[in-house]
Amino acid sequence: MGNEPFVVTPEAYDRALNVVGTKVTVLASNEATGGYGITFQQGHEGTGPPPHSHGWDEAFFVIKGSVEFSYGEKTMVAAPGTLVHLPAGTVHGFRYGAGGGEMLEITGQGSLAANMFTAVDQEIPPGPPDIPKIVEVLKKNGVTLAE
Repeated sequence: MGNEPFVVTPEAYDRALNVVGTKVTVLASNEATGGYGITFQQGHEGTGPPPHSHGWDEAFFVIKGSVEFSYGEKTMVAAPGTLVHLPAGTVHGFRYGAGGGEMLEITGQGSLAANMFTAVDQEIPPGPPDIPKIVEVLKKNGVTLAE
């Protein structure tokens, strides 16, 4: 599908993946576009990934609520309409603010994000996370947790 036009309507969305409490809907994988990936993410207040890095660029566009992003030595709160771009290798993390939030995630060439989200959904059951198992699944998919 990578070089062919396509349309994804809400009726055709794959089910939202449970990624340690964040709902992630893969709208377009890197394989499907031949380049970039797009996900729609919804999280409850206080949820989000710990500081981590990976070998692909990533950008987030906040749609609803607020999201606190940390990257390098900086922390900022992104309101709806804010775009946050994080180059490959940047250590970053985020937390959804009061009332939770929604955002689009766009990943760059070579991203394994859609694969990683699917693996976490399949291999990590709901409830208190098995941290060693999560670390293993992330590592297999090109993501390194910061220490």
